[in-house]
Amino acid sequence: MKTNILLESGTGELEIIDFVVNNTHYAINVVKVKEIIKTPSSGITKLPDPKPEIAGLILCRDEIITLIDLKYTLTRQKTENIGSKVIICEFNKIKVAFSIDDVIGVRRIKWDQIKKPDDLSENSLAVGNILLNDKVIIMLDFEKIVTDLSPSTGISEDRLVKVDYKDRSDIKLILADDSALIRKLLKETLTKAGFKNLNVFDDGKQALDFLEGLVDKKGENFNEDVQLLITDIEMPQLDGLTLTRKIKENEILKKLPVIIFSSLITDDLKHKGRSVKADAQLSKPEIEELVETIDKLLNR
Repeated sequence: MKTNILLESGTGELEIIDFVVNNTHYAINVVKVKEIIKTPSSGITKLPDPKPEIAGLILCRDEIITLIDLKYTLTRQKTENIGSKVIICEFNKIKVAFSIDDVIGVRRIKWDQIKKPDDLSENSLAVGNILLNDKVIIMLDFEKIVTDLSPSTGISEDRLVKVDYKDRSDIKLILADDSALIRKLLKETLTKAGFKNLNVFDDGKQALDFLEGLVDKKGENFNEDVQLLITDIEMPQLDGLTLTRKIKENEILKKLPVIIFSSLITDDLKHKGRSVKADAQLSKPEIEELVETIDKLLNR
C-alpha cells in the first residue's frame, strides 16, 4: 500500500492508518507501514512454544516475518480466528507484522489532535487518543509491543557495554518522548553513561514551552540551563520535527544542538530531519551511538 505521505517536514501534520481490531479503532503512523496484505492463504508457520502474542511466521516477498496477534496483545483473549489482514511495519531497524481485522483508510491529521491518554504508565500500550468525526481512535505504541516481546530490539542498559563511563554530570540535557517506557529506559541508560542533569518531558510542546521560558528569563544565556535536546518524532501536541524547526527558527534558541532519536529514522526519511536543521539523527535503539553523538556535538 502506497500513499503520498512525504509531507513537508515540521508542519505539524501526519497521516495515520485507521484500522480495526475487535470492533475498536486504532491508528498507526503511515511512515511505519511498508504494506498491508491479506492474511496469507498459504497459512502461518507456528513456532514451537511461542509467546501467546506471537501468531507465527509469514512469508512476504521472500522475507520471513514474525506475525504478532494484535487481538491477543490488546485483549489478552486467545481466539481461534486470526485477523483477515496484516500490517507489515518497519521501525527500530526491524520488520514485523501485525494481524488485524480490517483497514478503514488513511487519514491526515495534526499532531495537536492527538490527546494524551489518561494512563501514562510505562505499561500502557496507548500513546494518544484521536477524536475524529465523533469517533475515538487509539494511537498505539507499536515499539513497546515489540520491545516487550523482544527486549533486545529496544533500548536497554545492555546496549551500553560499548560505552565507557565518564563523568558527564555537568552536561544538562532535555529529553522529549511520549513513551513512558522509552523515557524510563533513556533516563536509566544515560545515567549509567554518566549523565546526571536530565530534564524529561512527555511531549514536544512541554519541551518548547520550557525552552522559550528560559529565553524569556536568561536570553542568550539560556544554555547555562540546557546544552542539548534529544527528541522523538512521534509525540502528541507537538511532534519532534516541528519542535526542531521552531527551535532552529528562533534567533536565540537556534544554537541549541538537537538530536532526533526516533524509530522512524531511515535513509529514506532522513531528509525530513535535515530540512528542519537537526544537528544529528539516530535510529532507536542505538543508545551507544547516541552517547557518542552527544559527546561529539558538545566537544567532550
